[in-house]
Amino acid sequence: MRPAADAVAIAPARSRSSDYIALAKPRLNILVVASALAGYAMGGGEIARVGLVLSVLAGTGLVAGGASAFNQIYERDADALMKRTRLRPLPDGRLGPIEAMAFASVLSLAGVVILAFGANLLSAGVALATLLSYTVVYTPLKKHSSFATVIGAIPGALPPVIGWTAARNEISQGAWVLFGIVFLWQLPHFLAIAWIYREDYAKAGFPMLPVIEPDGRSTGRQAVVYAAALLPLSLAPTLMGMAGIAYFIGAMLLTLLFVGLSLKFASTHSIPDARRLFFGSIMYLPLLWILMIADGI
Repeated sequence: MRPAADAVAIAPARSRSSDYIALAKPRLNILVVASALAGYAMGGGEIARVGLVLSVLAGTGLVAGGASAFNQIYERDADALMKRTRLRPLPDGRLGPIEAMAFASVLSLAGVVILAFGANLLSAGVALATLLSYTVVYTPLKKHSSFATVIGAIPGALPPVIGWTAARNEISQGAWVLFGIVFLWQLPHFLAIAWIYREDYAKAGFPMLPVIEPDGRSTGRQAVVYAAALLPLSLAPTLMGMAGIAYFIGAMLLTLLFVGLSLKFASTHSIPDARRLFFGSIMYLPLLWILMIADGI
């Protein structure tokens, strides 16, 4: 009888652990951590400095996890109204706001401290700015304006700057180029998501662009504009000497494909084409980082 009793006791603990992990969204934050690593590498950071690299990865990942948890605390009532989020730990009642707040605070503080002592104060400052702009500015603004998508792209574009500053202890021109690439990349990515889940967002009271302009013309047009603006910026690392001609050619082809997916979505406004744009965006950024790092070594 004792093994059975132990099994009963262990199962809830495992479930509770998985709920805390869900608050941090580790799978979604993998790209955030990868972007910080790319910024570190492009900033001239040495991969052989294992302690510094681990500090960049852990610090960025913890701050990103904390920001995700704070976001879910603030949006728990809205999440309960949407099909894709109603089973998250907070709206489903598996975790309470106070324990979630403690978890988010510990993760965020730990991430900033790790960057401050494992890398430098500047990288920790950029991480703190990322956290605050995401939780204090972007998250509340989502309920009030479709422009929140653009504002949210600012903290979303800061992870490569965290990596760059960890390597160089300065924010120089190259850091802003990496920031601009991620900033512009995010907008077609999130516009595609907003179109796919526009009914959910409408139910929850989020005035996303597809909600306030349901014909899709503005959503499609903006996706194309941001993707097209990404083309010259994605080529800038070669023009600045951060990468070579192989990157230039690869980045041009990748970005043209990204623009093509945006154009297709803009012409049809269909869910399948929005999904293609979304999945194309998921592939685009890691491939661009791989090209940039490989050609910059």
